[in-house]
Amino acid sequence: MKPRRVAVTGLGLVSPYGGDLPDFFARLLQGESAVYHLQTDDVPRPLSMPFVSCRGFDARSALGGPLAAMMERFSQLGLAAAFDAWLDAGLSRQPAEGESRDDWGCLWGTALGGIQTFERGYKDMWLNGRQRISPLSVVMSMGNAVNAHISIQLALGGVSSSHTAACASSAVAIGEAFRRIRAGDAKLILTGGSDATQTYGVAQGWLAMKLLSPDVGDAAYQACRPFAQDRAGLVLGEGGAALVLEDWEHAEQRGATIHAEMVGYGASCDHSHLVRPDAAGQARAMRAALAEAAFEPEDVDYVNAHGTSTPEGDPIEIDAIKQVFGAHAPRLAVSATKSMHGHLLGAAGAIEALATVLALRQQALPPTAHLAGRLDSACAGVDHVFEGRRNARVRAALSNSFAFGGSNAVLAFRQAPSQ
Repeated sequence: MKPRRVAVTGLGLVSPYGGDLPDFFARLLQGESAVYHLQTDDVPRPLSMPFVSCRGFDARSALGGPLAAMMERFSQLGLAAAFDAWLDAGLSRQPAEGESRDDWGCLWGTALGGIQTFERGYKDMWLNGRQRISPLSVVMSMGNAVNAHISIQLALGGVSSSHTAACASSAVAIGEAFRRIRAGDAKLILTGGSDATQTYGVAQGWLAMKLLSPDVGDAAYQACRPFAQDRAGLVLGEGGAALVLEDWEHAEQRGATIHAEMVGYGASCDHSHLVRPDAAGQARAMRAALAEAAFEPEDVDYVNAHGTSTPEGDPIEIDAIKQVFGAHAPRLAVSATKSMHGHLLGAAGAIEALATVLALRQQALPPTAHLAGRLDSACAGVDHVFEGRRNARVRAALSNSFAFGGSNAVLAFRQAPSQ
């Protein structure tokens, strides 16, 4: 069977800025940071750190009280993003009479799942003396909770599963969704990722690894500085982002708006170290995505970098990009939007894929915030985007996601033809 073309017909997210999709991308173009100073009342020691949270998100308003009460925050964020993507795709929540959704599915990504449920349970029992925790704890915390809720709410009878590959989780989910549609195994898949990272244990774990940006108080907004010579570590964030991927002919037949075409997915494993990234492994994933998309290096105008703002990781990614793109690398626009929305762990690939699709749709490039005048010479050699670029030429783009364990996932998109 000839490979099917794959259209991106729906986009949705819970924005850390509190607004809608156009507002989210406008703020990215402005280089506006959503990072703030988080201060908690945790015992025995409060958390005080830069963080990104969706402070304006009200799960009861977005989902309704009964549904929200059955879900942990990572599921609430994911389902709300999915509903927005579904609406953006022009689809109804329930099938029309005679419509079959048996080959429509959901593939989701999360790194932490419902970890907040268990942390809350530990606190209730060990600190507050409770003898029991909620009987909903298992179904609220399970990693496949989001795709289960999405499939139930939208009557999706096809594949329904979750992927966990640390920081590449949702990029893997999107890539696998693409592959299923391309192979003709599914007509439409709602995909993306969500994570709720504000837990005491998670924060302390990252702090113990010395990978988080230090506490800088009111200067938290510029704590995440990928590729900068004074970068000091990543900034955790929470959120959810979703994309509707659809068989191209099906999308055209129903008159859907096509935001972009997904054309490639590359995956690899560094197979060298549990936490230290490897340029060769990352390069293999990028080359695989380019090969499936039938792209030459010079066909690509933009890379949304993984760019976490860690001292070791950033130059390794730039090295990998230069290996893949060669003579084209100095002309290749590269930016890391984590500088503004933070690192959403399992949801990072989804929000960055969404930003990449918006860059293609709007023909505009978001910057790496806080980088101007600070570029590390070890990260030179590409066209870093220091300020948002409107009226840019963006024909094709990659979105990179590289994870602990050496799991690499790269997504390739192309500008959709004018409709």
